[in-house]
Amino acid sequence: MDPGLLAQYLFNGLMLGTIYAIVAVGFSLFFGVLDVIKFSHGDVVAVGAFSAFGAAGLTAALVALPGPLALAVGLVAALGAGAVSGVVIGRVLVLPLKNAPAVNVLLATLMAGTVLREAIRLAVPNGGNPKPFPALLPDGVLAAGSFSVGIDSVIILVGGLAVVLATHLVITRTRLGLAIRAVAQDDEVAQLAGVNFTKTVLGTFALGSMLAGLAGLMLGLYYREINFNMGILLGIIGFACAVVGGLGSLIGPILGGFLFAGIQTLATVVLPFTSAYKDVVAFAVIIALIGLFPTGLIAEKSSERV
Repeated sequence: MDPGLLAQYLFNGLMLGTIYAIVAVGFSLFFGVLDVIKFSHGDVVAVGAFSAFGAAGLTAALVALPGPLALAVGLVAALGAGAVSGVVIGRVLVLPLKNAPAVNVLLATLMAGTVLREAIRLAVPNGGNPKPFPALLPDGVLAAGSFSVGIDSVIILVGGLAVVLATHLVITRTRLGLAIRAVAQDDEVAQLAGVNFTKTVLGTFALGSMLAGLAGLMLGLYYREINFNMGILLGIIGFACAVVGGLGSLIGPILGGFLFAGIQTLATVVLPFTSAYKDVVAFAVIIALIGLFPTGLIAEKSSERV
């Protein structure tokens, strides 16, 4: 295979792996502090994308802003909408069901995701159709032989990797991260030590949902198109990445995200006729890995809830 084409595949795989990892980390954070699976997480991706889309469009209609400022407006909108969605779902749905059967939380968050998805479809004019996302990043192409990549894609990739690193630093080096890890280890002992359980849980939901909102913005910038149901498949992929990597850990879901994208890329490169079924191939491999590693590749926390 042409080296340039192979490099193109690798770059695309790295890009998708970064987005998958960002979404998967959110699932792991939720499970780590409260042993719950927040199935509305994928739809928060769409909330973030449409919030950035609306904020950038409204700002452009009111005043002409240079690209970096318009991007900043979209970024703030995506992060803010994600955080608010996460806190509301955590406060209204998840915390009141803390001692309920796990299936109740699954059902509640699944319905919350449907509400978010349909709210976007109904609130956005002609919301059932895909929307072109504005180009908020510099144009231009970096080329080396037969390999070429857009400058905007490079910025998205570098920014995504920086977010993954920043999330790791937040969890391992900050007071919030210390509180999250304490609650994940033993919430009762953490509360006896002075950790505010409710604030820590809501802070975790805000952080994880901000990551989902950011993933929505990244997808919009990368594909230049968003859809009200764009988070359904991404949510399933993110959850699969978190499970195979190890729910409750931080490194595991990141590894799972890059693993899933790597399988998709490998299927496309080695078996080109399966490119249309790369998701099917990736899910099949993930199922096999879950059978071999039931607690994940890097398991830091086990739970009776499934």
